[in-house]
Amino acid sequence: MGQAATQPSTNWHLKENARDHHTSKFSSKELIVRRGQAFIVTFNGTEQPEQNLTFIVETGPKPSKLAKTQATFGISSTVSKESWSAVVQSTSSNSVSISISSPPNAVIGRYKLSVRTTSSDSSSPASLGTFVLLFNPWFSGDDVFMPNKAECDEYVLEEFGIIFAGNKNRINSFGWNFGQFQEDILNICLSMLDRSLNYRQDPATDVSHRNDPKYLGRVLSAMVNANDDQGVLLGNWSGNYDGGKSPSSWTGSGEILQNWKKSGFKPVRYGQCWVFAAVLTTVLRCLGIPTRTITNFSSAHDADGNLRVDEFYDASGNHLDRAADSIWNFHVWNESWFSRSDLGPSYSGWQVLDATPQEESGGIYQCGPASRNAIKEGDVDLDYDCPFVFAEVNADCMYWNYDPATGKKTLMFSKSTVIGQFISTKAVGRDDRVDVTNDYKYEEGSKKERDIFKKARKKLGLEDKFDPTAPTPQEIDQKPDISGKFKVAGPLEVGKDLNLILVLANLQSDAKTVHVNMTAWSTVYTRRPVHEIWKDSIPVTLSPKEEKQFPIKISYTEYQQQLTTDNTIQVTALCHVEGGIQVLVQRDITLDNPAIDIQVLGEAKVNKEVDVEVIFTNPIDMEVMDCVLQVEGNDLLRGVLEIAIPPLKASEKSSTKFKLTPFETGPKHLLVNFSCDKFADIKNFKMVNVID
Repeated sequence: MGQAATQPSTNWHLKENARDHHTSKFSSKELIVRRGQAFIVTFNGTEQPEQNLTFIVETGPKPSKLAKTQATFGISSTVSKESWSAVVQSTSSNSVSISISSPPNAVIGRYKLSVRTTSSDSSSPASLGTFVLLFNPWFSGDDVFMPNKAECDEYVLEEFGIIFAGNKNRINSFGWNFGQFQEDILNICLSMLDRSLNYRQDPATDVSHRNDPKYLGRVLSAMVNANDDQGVLLGNWSGNYDGGKSPSSWTGSGEILQNWKKSGFKPVRYGQCWVFAAVLTTVLRCLGIPTRTITNFSSAHDADGNLRVDEFYDASGNHLDRAADSIWNFHVWNESWFSRSDLGPSYSGWQVLDATPQEESGGIYQCGPASRNAIKEGDVDLDYDCPFVFAEVNADCMYWNYDPATGKKTLMFSKSTVIGQFISTKAVGRDDRVDVTNDYKYEEGSKKERDIFKKARKKLGLEDKFDPTAPTPQEIDQKPDISGKFKVAGPLEVGKDLNLILVLANLQSDAKTVHVNMTAWSTVYTRRPVHEIWKDSIPVTLSPKEEKQFPIKISYTEYQQQLTTDNTIQVTALCHVEGGIQVLVQRDITLDNPAIDIQVLGEAKVNKEVDVEVIFTNPIDMEVMDCVLQVEGNDLLRGVLEIAIPPLKASEKSSTKFKLTPFETGPKHLLVNFSCDKFADIKNFKMVNVID
């Protein structure tokens, strides 16, 4: 054995390489570069002519050339497009600068780089250190290549996002701090890959697949939820969040990912769909896969795969929680951008991934990637999980009256246009909503849309199969004698009485006698009923073609104790029409929180303190207590600031001041979340332009 080579000292040219590779935002002392693109490294301590140098890069626990987790390469005169290569940039008496390029399909992750001199073959290679290799959406040879630079900036480099929520009648939104470049987040993302079931079962094979965004997207959709693999977030839709943080109280992913690591990788409590989606956005953007959050309003959860969602109501109008199927007020998932060599070019582009644990796929809670084009064209037989995603935006709804005593169910009505509305995402470079519904389906009610639905049913074998649970054509064709709707009459605000009008109209030319049973329940955003708030029943007589209005008032004191953190109430009127079919009238109501105001007092300058004031006025005529303000913002403050605020009397205004010291220039977002015993998670954000 010859002597081991002396340890060369390495200059990684961190600043220049980061600038060239769009990785300057990472706060790391380690080189972070993107695949398919050259980076410069200078080292000394080799007395050899550079022609005698051989480089070795390796990643994962069992590096091998066959698995493409190891490569050995010498100096060449030109860059190779297919494999790792090294080209000499410059030499001096005792140091050499080398430009190293990786292939555009290289495995991503942390690599060791070492160098060997051919003349001392017997010596072991000298380590130059480690670097991290990421996906490269700026390079045309990469599977994640995104030709539009503004989209790259938004979907890979932007750390602030807007998530849409509420319901189809009243869309609201809130800010989110993705924070993919915060300290240690990249390391947490890499350790997430090493904690996946696939890695545990076969580490070497798992690492060798990490060149493929399809594979990583699917693995990470499983790792972001805690089911199966002790992943990042534990879901909870009960309305009771004791033992953890309520899902609506988070304002960013950083705190969640840091908590996961700090606890020794125990699942963080609690998440709901937008939290899972936001964390998955952070992880994928961090690794270099362009990703965004998508909100689907009136989203179907089709548990039994028949492209139909069944809802059941009892005679009093209570929405029964007895079906596995459900229609959520909204659901948030992800789209990631990459090519689908497995399906063909027409299925490349945006791919749906969903980390919310709803149904198992391949035995574990993961979902996607499902090609968005495949969903639009009804190609539900393509990988992965297209039938589930297709149903989320297209399922037909059946509303049944169910008698728990006899088990008898009667169809009240069916609708094919309810599901999948106002599909929304944040605009590129602006804080606006963009509607992408037309990218998921053809125009609702058009012949093309119905044809695609039939095509999907056929591909799933539903056309030829007798379904004993399906309604008969006679049931579907029955026509109601009356119609009804709930109109809003007054403000929809937490702390104010809820005023509605039930409008009933007789569609026939003979009089109708109707018995109306009404209920109001607080729900979570998935429309799962939590507490009964109110009920009433009224007899109604309608003359031929007559329309009548019935005012309904649910006072704040009636609903205040029962409201969940989602501020959602479902109001139902079940109308029993003598001699006709029952008519269900229903409305999901999302109440707005009171406003909270953020003022930056003075100019925000880098490394200079600036005062911020947050103002909240208690709008109700009772005291609010347990008030907490939480504040975060990339490059404005590190971590999450929590401030306890004294109780506020009726109509009292509170002003909370704190100091920030911004550490980067440019447009930054400050996010605040205010909670107290009467109002959950009042959110706002403010753009702060930091100057030199």
